Amino acid sequence: MRYIKSDLDNKMILITGGAGFIGSNLAFYFQENHPNAKVVVLDSFRSGETLSNGNLKSFGHFKNLIGFRGEVISGDINDKDMLLNLEVNYKFDYIFHEAAISDTTVLEQDLMIKTNVNAYKDLLDLAVIHGANMVYASSAATYGNAESPQRVGREAPQNVYGFSKLSMDNISKEYMKNTDISIVGLRYFNVYGANEYFKNSTASMVLQFGHQILAGKNPKLFEDSDKILRDFIYIEDIVQANIKAMNPKKSGIYNVGTGKARSFQDIVDILQKELGTALKCEYIPNPFIGSYQFHTEANIDTTKEFLDYKPAFEMEDGIKDYVKEIRRVYEEEVK
Repeated sequence: MRYIKSDLDNKMILITGGAGFIGSNLAFYFQENHPNAKVVVLDSFRSGETLSNGNLKSFGHFKNLIGFRGEVISGDINDKDMLLNLEVNYKFDYIFHEAAISDTTVLEQDLMIKTNVNAYKDLLDLAVIHGANMVYASSAATYGNAESPQRVGREAPQNVYGFSKLSMDNISKEYMKNTDISIVGLRYFNVYGANEYFKNSTASMVLQFGHQILAGKNPKLFEDSDKILRDFIYIEDIVQANIKAMNPKKSGIYNVGTGKARSFQDIVDILQKELGTALKCEYIPNPFIGSYQFHTEANIDTTKEFLDYKPAFEMEDGIKDYVKEIRRVYEEEVK
């Protein structure tokens, strides 16, 4: 699906975190729709290094880029020499900044701020030097337990990840006042879709429930899962928002969701319909009561107004489109 008509021939596009979930989808969008654009993917790739919670430091995986024909750079955005190389030897027109420590359970506050906040400022400086429009990943984690629907300006982060993303937004607002480039922060809600498998335990519950069902296991849900609601958004709509943010009507921070809250029970029911199963759900106590978001729903009024964004996928549509990929990943990676 092509979301912009503008000519990107010979334009140079940098995608940080390009071997990750959203970054790799963007890389293939440009390859398929704007083949004469020059796309440079930067990613730290996985090394086996883990953090104190036992999860990988980097989720970037080469398999997410199989078939990609652009330039691939292995590098850490905290590396000043690497950033200087990008400044001197390239001339970017657009920067999509998806690289981050995105695991909300990470406890290393120092590394989180260094990677998500300080390195982002360095990339903003690069964007200004090159005159490149910046589109970056913010997060619905900035809202914490703020009441639904979540609106920009009502933030209450509950973890260092959410705090780091809010800090990025605050830096961006200062740059917006003093630069001619456009800067757009996209607050992603609960994203699911192709290329998320290598996020391991942080992959969406759509994928995790799908693989439970394909394994013949009864899907395990928290008690009262029909009352635990999230704004689940399909990767195709995330790509749409990113592309439309390249040349926005106005720089700013925008929510990217569907504007509708759906339950975890809905996910399982739709998956079972699409997979042709009727497994009995098992309900277990929710150990996260008190530190758990029970309702998220993006207010997307300004996103529609200034980015011309309109979500195209209801949950039924997204899961139906995704099922073939869920099956493929199960067969090739899980079994």
